[in-house]
Amino acid sequence: MTPHETSPADGLKISTLAERPELTRRLYEIADDWPAFIPHEPVAGALLSRVPEEFPQYCVVATDGDRVVARGFGVPFDAASDGREEMPDQGWDRVLVWAMRDRRGGAAVTAASALEITVDRDYLGRGLSYRMLAALRGAAGDQGHRDFLAPVRPTAKHLRPHLPMTEYVRLVRDDGLPQDPWLRVHVRAGGVIERIAPASMTVSGSLDQWRAWTGLPLEADGAVEVPGALVPLRCDAAHGYAVYVEPNVWIRHGAGPAVADGA
Repeated sequence: MTPHETSPADGLKISTLAERPELTRRLYEIADDWPAFIPHEPVAGALLSRVPEEFPQYCVVATDGDRVVARGFGVPFDAASDGREEMPDQGWDRVLVWAMRDRRGGAAVTAASALEITVDRDYLGRGLSYRMLAALRGAAGDQGHRDFLAPVRPTAKHLRPHLPMTEYVRLVRDDGLPQDPWLRVHVRAGGVIERIAPASMTVSGSLDQWRAWTGLPLEADGAVEVPGALVPLRCDAAHGYAVYVEPNVWIRHGAGPAVADGA
């Protein structure tokens, strides 16, 4: 199977951006549910918008007729040089920085990682996330990669922000699959949970900025639960700032199409 996929059942089409470069400027037409503070992550703000243009063969887009309904970003990077590894503690941030640095320097790449899969809220619950993951894996396989890595943001972790991620990933259903819906998608698709990225994304700002992003008063020091955050926000009222350090979960896939059988 190639990254390009057409489903006769629902008419949705998934293509790489190398196949559909005209859709690059439309990727953010999707109605998403990302927390309001996520776009203020500095690495994402500086580099993420460049990914579709720099790595179109690693990125995929889903369309329903003329409507863009999902996007998936991936990047290649050098994981073999000194000081590098396939699954760094700084997860998402580190992989994106390495990918851009390697692109600029012409380094030989040895690994491929997902960065994002976003599905329009009107298309949630249709199994599209499975198909986007399969398309990203297929795209990486077409570029010669045997494995496809993913620093995964568990979608239900925000409901248990004080539970350490190391414990959260061990929560399973009676059938042995993860309780978390997004982790379950990856495991059902053949992914293996390997380790935690404890500092995968970091968002810092003044308390006034965080108040604007969250609508919370943030008047006391310490840990504060924030809607959509996977762990508590750390506030320092005396110095007027707060820092959010998000853990993600590293999952290893084989590059190539995944087989989905429901959520």
